Amino acid sequence: MSQTLRLTMAQALVRYLAAQYTLSVDSGERVPLFGGVFAIFGHGNVAGLGEALYQQQGSLPTYRAHNEQAMANAAIAYAKAHMRRRMMAVTTSIGPGATNLLTSAALAHVNRLPVLLLPGDVFVSRAPDPVLQQLEDFSDGTLSVNDCFRPLSRYFDRIVKPEQLLTALPRALRVLTDPAQCGPVTLALPQDVQTEAYDWPAAFFAERIHTFRATPPANDEIDAAARALRAAKRPVLIAGGGALYAHASQTLRNFAEKHGVPVAETQAGKGSLAWNHPLQLGPAGVCGSTAANALLAEADLVLAVGTRLQDFTTGSNALYRHARIVTLNVNSYDALKGGGLEILADARLGLQALAAALDGWHSDDDWRQRAEHAAEDWRNVVSTITGQRELPEATLPYDGEIIGAVQRSHPDSSRDDIVVCAAGTLPAELEKLWRTATPGGYHMEYGYSCMGYEIAGGLGVKMAKPEREVIVMLGDGSYLMLNAEIATSVMLGHKLIVIVLDNRGYGCINRLQQACGGAPFNNMLDDCLQGSDGAPAIDFAAHARAMGAEAEHVHGIAELEQALLRARAAKRTYLISIDTDHRRTTEAGGCWWEVAVPEVSTQASVRQARREYENAKQDQAKQHQLSHSTPDQTTSMQGKTDGQ
Repeated sequence: MSQTLRLTMAQALVRYLAAQYTLSVDSGERVPLFGGVFAIFGHGNVAGLGEALYQQQGSLPTYRAHNEQAMANAAIAYAKAHMRRRMMAVTTSIGPGATNLLTSAALAHVNRLPVLLLPGDVFVSRAPDPVLQQLEDFSDGTLSVNDCFRPLSRYFDRIVKPEQLLTALPRALRVLTDPAQCGPVTLALPQDVQTEAYDWPAAFFAERIHTFRATPPANDEIDAAARALRAAKRPVLIAGGGALYAHASQTLRNFAEKHGVPVAETQAGKGSLAWNHPLQLGPAGVCGSTAANALLAEADLVLAVGTRLQDFTTGSNALYRHARIVTLNVNSYDALKGGGLEILADARLGLQALAAALDGWHSDDDWRQRAEHAAEDWRNVVSTITGQRELPEATLPYDGEIIGAVQRSHPDSSRDDIVVCAAGTLPAELEKLWRTATPGGYHMEYGYSCMGYEIAGGLGVKMAKPEREVIVMLGDGSYLMLNAEIATSVMLGHKLIVIVLDNRGYGCINRLQQACGGAPFNNMLDDCLQGSDGAPAIDFAAHARAMGAEAEHVHGIAELEQALLRARAAKRTYLISIDTDHRRTTEAGGCWWEVAVPEVSTQASVRQARREYENAKQDQAKQHQLSHSTPDQTTSMQGKTDGQ
């Protein structure tokens, strides 16, 4: 007779998670798959899951946080910093604790990042129905707020009997570790079922080592892509996050050098090729470099590796007007994008196979030389913007100058520091200007561009990479949205350097508002409806000190440079706030981005913006036609477009 263990559903769940392992990419040693569980307890999980976590804390640590969304963001950042090879679980009570996770679930879904969400749920017995915090649906008694997670999860289940874990947990782990399906998993846990016991087969809790599958490419897809590349004279490779998650950086470099293909990058893919490599063009698209966008506009083929081809990368599908698209992606949904040829495979294996099929081929020498010159010119632009120089008196610095000061504060920050950001103006400035030679040295959440991710995300990165200096850069708007995990970082002893760029409002959207013809309204504090006392002057340094961090406010770049030395020497989280100019941005680079402008308006500026918008839409329509044409049609249409 097989051995059994009598455990509650919650005890079984926790024991199962603690028995999952993987192999470290760096050392090859066995390490826990789950780095721990973030938990905020309430009546929906404290008695069941809380008791189980207490029993297992030696093998599966529990971390207390201050906000449910923030702790889920930290868990997601932890997984991203580990290139999806390790992850965390998150548990909350029912009601607001659970729904606070919804934004994070969407963030993980968009970014294809693993996180296990374990929200408490209502009583299956319905004996105390309705329980505190329960949302009642007047037409469906089976619904709870956790059903909101269904469209936000790659896998969703509600455990209404303990033994359902026998099938639900293996399914959950398969999704979390699958390179194509990877994303958030939600297991809703009714609080009475958490405490119910079952005789579990002991084999269910046997230790398991998870290996991450790398899907090889199909020969016919490689052959078709190779024919397309051999016919190309002006190819450009765009590296996305999939290149990093597949640990394909060296393979990508070898491919670029062997075949003379210049490389542009996305927000998620930045760092897959070192910033100073001769074929590194910099970022593509709306936040792109002059080098990348100039060559992409003239490319006859774009090889998109591990990217979702988001609108910021493609210039809202208007940037690559004459290019044929070849996508290399492990996810079939993403591989479809661009309407071109597909290679459904792991980025590393796909590039290796494609390189073998292209043996002896390389792009035109003139194209490679032009790419190298353009890349060098862009690096010179970056050096000028971020270099040390005196600003005119009473001139506030802007983001680019602050980025330069941060990088200068470390003798080799391109290798050691990890910068973390998510939303506002900074993603554009950092993608253009931050220099990293190390995969993972640039940590940007820009799939969902979630304000408030930054500090919590920085905590998750530090937990994953405690030996690295983690620098969180964010605006005052993001700081005010979600900042409590400063206190968590102090409590856990995970030091962050947090730099708050205070431009007194939502400077990024204020500029976008005006670019669309609108008047400044409801973005900057000065343009908002206010009471008699006006908008408060917020002392971010004092606020951070109140949460246990060291902090100071500085005036200008010179003071910032001195403060950064103190921050690097500090033993606990150190915040620096600095006033910035919301009007200045890096003018070099960039391309059109589609933001719909009103077709009718009483404002002349809006009507003019609409005319410019309609002109840009024509280029987008041409690209749409090209991307849905056969190769022969593309050739004839391209000739027609060139002759117009």
